[in-house]
Amino acid sequence: MPQLRIALAQVNPTVGDLAGNAATVVEWTRKAVEAGAHLVVFPEMVLTGYPVEDLAMRASFGHASRAALDSLAVALAEAGCGDIPVWAGYLDLDDVGPRNAAAVLHGGTVVARQYKHHLPNFGVFDERRYFVPGQNLDIVKVRGLEIGMAICEDIWQEGGPIAGLGRAGVDLVVSPNASPYERDKDDIRLPLVARRAREAGAPLVYVNQVGGQDDLVFDGDSMVVGVDGTLLARAPQFVEHLMVIDMDIPGGATRTDAEVVDTFTVRRVTVSEDPVPGYEPQHSPGVAEPLPDEAEVWSALVTGLRDYAQKNGFRSVVMGLSGGIDSAVCAALSVDALGADAVYGVSMPSVYSSDHSRSDAADLAERTGVHYSEQPIAGMVEQFVGQLGLTGLAEENVQARCRGVTLMGLSNQHGHLVLATGNKTELAVGYSTIYGDAVGGFAPIKDVPKTLVWELAKWRNAEAEKRGEVPPIPENSIVKPPSAELRPGQMDSDSLPDYELLDAVLDDYIEGDRGYDDLIKAGFDPELIDRVLRMVDRAEYKRRQYPPGTKISFKAFGRDRRLPITSAWREGS
Repeated sequence: MPQLRIALAQVNPTVGDLAGNAATVVEWTRKAVEAGAHLVVFPEMVLTGYPVEDLAMRASFGHASRAALDSLAVALAEAGCGDIPVWAGYLDLDDVGPRNAAAVLHGGTVVARQYKHHLPNFGVFDERRYFVPGQNLDIVKVRGLEIGMAICEDIWQEGGPIAGLGRAGVDLVVSPNASPYERDKDDIRLPLVARRAREAGAPLVYVNQVGGQDDLVFDGDSMVVGVDGTLLARAPQFVEHLMVIDMDIPGGATRTDAEVVDTFTVRRVTVSEDPVPGYEPQHSPGVAEPLPDEAEVWSALVTGLRDYAQKNGFRSVVMGLSGGIDSAVCAALSVDALGADAVYGVSMPSVYSSDHSRSDAADLAERTGVHYSEQPIAGMVEQFVGQLGLTGLAEENVQARCRGVTLMGLSNQHGHLVLATGNKTELAVGYSTIYGDAVGGFAPIKDVPKTLVWELAKWRNAEAEKRGEVPPIPENSIVKPPSAELRPGQMDSDSLPDYELLDAVLDDYIEGDRGYDDLIKAGFDPELIDRVLRMVDRAEYKRRQYPPGTKISFKAFGRDRRLPITSAWREGS
């Protein structure tokens, strides 16, 4: 049976950094050569980074991408990597316009290019809805084996390009991807990859991007499945990784010489005819188990925050420390992402701040080692309240806005990235103050429901205890009733339903797009439904002005769910 040593390069590119991404491809290809690989596969659009969004519409960027690909082929040869075929994604241009493309580089040249028939200027591919047929299928012969390629969403389409490759006849399918993380996505991804391998009648090599890009985070989870769909190898999540595997390739697929299979134009290119001489396999990477749910979410949030800060040139972050659970979790995430020395926490007490809010904030700072300062806002608030005659809600909100101004001032002075510490539940129902606690450049837990915030806090503390470390989050921040402390004796429960119940309604309404009647059938109280849906629908304008934050769900605000601000439609009986 033919043998082949395949390298899967699970790397972290940066959008627009053509030179840096090309250097990454050369670096990891060199590692693949050192491992004795016969071919190496990189993620979708690795040369440009992904997603490029409307950069795809700039001809200058498309031309630069194509030129960078040609230069990369030469650079690989000059680095002593010209003999190994390299599959690398990039942005191309032709008479139709910009294309999501991938190429095979070998011997200092581009030997094959495969195009998608869509413009890659959407925010990110919606794997459940989008497919345009009619692309070309380039099949490259390497060591006598026919290798087909399927880019990104090809893998989601039953009867699509991978089925076309199967009918054309291939021995192996490689699939460069940039599939963003969502909770439990591997429950969908692995069975899908297995089905496509069976459909192609060939083993399938799936290579996914890793790292953060704006509000998206990519988890890697690259894998190899056999012709029968059996999982043969899987890479760890959320880390750059070169997975090398020795494979026995069944081969023997029936070939067609037709230039068109179904709607696909088939082109065959030969890189090398001679099969690999038989050898004793050395690389059996095994199967990295998916992380447990809390560990997976925490890793996604850490990766998203780290890459957002570092790729945008921020060396430090600053946030308000209220002594509450949200700011505590954000601080712990920041320390894990950037290190304690890069994190600045500020306590900003008002006349309504409790003693425990100050002591819990100080306790957090001591536990985590972050920089800590106290900036009282009572004087600022008094000026606004006195001059403008503010009372009630206006007085409450000016406290939050004084805190926002304080953090932005420190950001301007010292170059910190301001973190907004609000969670998804608060954002859903509008429980935040524009230009107050909503200010910032990034919101680490924007897509994390309140109940999950508590679960993550408990998990992170337990992990610290397992390692013999001091738990980063004070127990009092976890167990005390949450409060914005903007008026005497204020509690979140004064304005909101119990968070367990609230998150259950929001999950159905936001994630599941269920309407009023569906919620009634689900057993929720009509009065509760009316109250929650009214808050959600009225808060759209606030969500539009909130900073970006790492997406971990199917329906993240600002990325997947966007409703009209001006709308007379209301769910109701």
